[in-house]
Amino acid sequence: MELAGHSIAVTGGASGLGLATARRIVDAGGAVTLIDLPTSDGEVAAKELGEAARFAPADVTDREQFAAALDVADEQGGLRGLVHCAGAGRRMRILDKEGNAGSAEDFEFVIRLNLVGSFHALSLGAERMARQSDLDGERGSIVLTASVAAFEGQIGQINYAASKAGIVGMTIVAARDLASKHIRVNTIAPGTMDTPLLSRLRDDVRASLAASIPNPSRLGRPSEFGQLAVSILENSYLNGETIRLDGAIRMAPR
Repeated sequence: MELAGHSIAVTGGASGLGLATARRIVDAGGAVTLIDLPTSDGEVAAKELGEAARFAPADVTDREQFAAALDVADEQGGLRGLVHCAGAGRRMRILDKEGNAGSAEDFEFVIRLNLVGSFHALSLGAERMARQSDLDGERGSIVLTASVAAFEGQIGQINYAASKAGIVGMTIVAARDLASKHIRVNTIAPGTMDTPLLSRLRDDVRASLAASIPNPSRLGRPSEFGQLAVSILENSYLNGETIRLDGAIRMAPR
């Protein structure tokens, strides 16, 4: 699918992986709608990206808000692509240090944000793409974001790993389900990326993280995530896949 002249929505688009992806979309000639929390820097980011970008505030766990934000993208000539980067983690243990059961609230919060939010992206995004005309056998493309934690979750990531594994599990099912509508679904599973969250860490901690990555021995760049996301959107034969973007890392238990 050619991005030039087409409308693409990016969740979590105000910063990090989402903003880097939005930049790549604009560079490819696409029109991008940044979807992020009302408290985010989405308005500033959209202005930075220029006339091809707009900001639509929404919480992706709120189905009505999310739908309204996607409508903003749909009004820009019809929604053709969605890159869903919104998500977060919250560390928790199955048992705390005293042997008490871990917080169900912490578990449910991450599942709702990462996994239920991804279902909202799939269903609401596909609903709008299915209305579009068929262009060379395609109406739209959706890219979800999982994590290498889906495969090698670390201690303290029980909620995060479960949510990301769920996204991986949805990918082939969604691709098959939406095949009749000519909508593709793929997922990126990033490793240790140099996002704003990691930028707060001490230099020695960042260096240790980089050293754990086989090749190249550095943190992943958000621009590399954006590059892959755009490539997936553009490659019409790529469907139902989860692609690791991780420098060949395999996460240790801790």
